[in-house]
Amino acid sequence: MIGYSLNDTIVVFDRIRERFREMLKSETIDVMNLSINQTLGRTIMTSLTTLLVLLALFFLGGEVIHGFSIALLVGVVVGTYSSIFVASTSALALGATQENLMPVEVEGQEFDINQMP
Repeated sequence: MIGYSLNDTIVVFDRIRERFREMLKSETIDVMNLSINQTLGRTIMTSLTTLLVLLALFFLGGEVIHGFSIALLVGVVVGTYSSIFVASTSALALGATQENLMPVEVEGQEFDINQMP
C-alpha cells in the first residue's frame, strides 16, 4: 500500500513541477491547486478500479481473505486521501516554492573526465 500511495503522490508532485515551469508568475498555492485538479480524475479512477476489485475479494473471496481485503480497502482509501490532500499541503507547510523545484544551472566549465590528471 505504501507503493500505491507513493506512486500517486509522485504523479501529483511531478504535475506540480511541470506547472511551475509553465506558470512562472503564478502563486505557489494556485499552481498546486491546478496540478491537483488535473490529476484528480486519474487518481480517483485508479482508486475506484482498485476498490472494485477489493470489494469483490471481500464479498466473494471467502472468510480466509476478509482480513486481507479489509486491510487493503483501508489502505487504498487512506493512500488516496493522502495523495490528494496531505502531500501538497505538507509541501506548502514546509515552504516549497517555485525556486525549490526549478532545475539548477551549473556555472563554469563543464566537467570532463578526460581532463583529469
